[in-house]
Amino acid sequence: MSEELMNTKEVARYLDINEKQVYALIKSGRMPSTRVTGKWIFPKQMIDTWIESNAKTGLETARQKSSRIAGALLASGSNDPVLDILQTCLRKAHDDFFIFSANTGSMAGLNALEKGYTDIAWSHLFDPETGEYNIPYLDKRAPHVKAVVVNLFFRELGFLTAPGNPRKIRGVADLAQGGIRFLNRQAGSGTRLLLDHELDKNGISPDQIDGYGDEVFTHIEVGLAILSGDADTGIATAAVSSILGLDFVPLTRERFDMILDQSVFFQKGVQALMDALTGEEFRKRVRNLGSYDFRSAGKIMYSAQ
Repeated sequence: MSEELMNTKEVARYLDINEKQVYALIKSGRMPSTRVTGKWIFPKQMIDTWIESNAKTGLETARQKSSRIAGALLASGSNDPVLDILQTCLRKAHDDFFIFSANTGSMAGLNALEKGYTDIAWSHLFDPETGEYNIPYLDKRAPHVKAVVVNLFFRELGFLTAPGNPRKIRGVADLAQGGIRFLNRQAGSGTRLLLDHELDKNGISPDQIDGYGDEVFTHIEVGLAILSGDADTGIATAAVSSILGLDFVPLTRERFDMILDQSVFFQKGVQALMDALTGEEFRKRVRNLGSYDFRSAGKIMYSAQ
């Protein structure tokens, strides 16, 4: 069948469901379909639109439900172990505020902010043209958000390896050596964008890297894969290397920000988060982490006029 048209079996495979479920969705009128010469056909574009619509409805429903919990905020984007510590400090100081956070990657976090699916985007998107983080992406990715960009911390990002660095990895160029199993981050993540920039700068094609297409969504997953022997290296934070006892080869020092609309910035929950960020309890807990810099924490890096 044409790539643009699918039958019931093809739709079932496409959606990863049983063919009987496809017929049930047709019967209930919940799935777009057309009957031609007695057979059901499904334009692929229509199915993609239907999937997107259902995903949007689900997210909007989640957003509405979360708003019923007083003090609840939704966050989406990048991840870091420090965010867990920050949220713990927030809950200890203000048990009436909640943050529900999803690890989607920095770019997806900005997209969710633009669509109104999240209140806060965690982001560390590097722009090679300006050398700036996050701000250059706002006009394109969140044009309807009157954005405030608040720094949370600076952190060290680099290659994690097994103890002793048995593959002698020193930088991006080593990834192109045969036999080195790399574990990548998902497309749209700040780490993935940084890697692609470094590969381009060094004239390395992704096809030269064993494992470029193998993706995970968090730094800790990269570390665990190396710890278990499923990968030789991957890019993650220095904090993860310390937690898991892995070697660390520095790649860059990057800025990690919180991005939100000005209307959300002045909500009590966000101000309580800012208090926790600059509070003594949080600073005491992160003081000895070593690979972080909190000197600009809480500083407004940008505010739309």
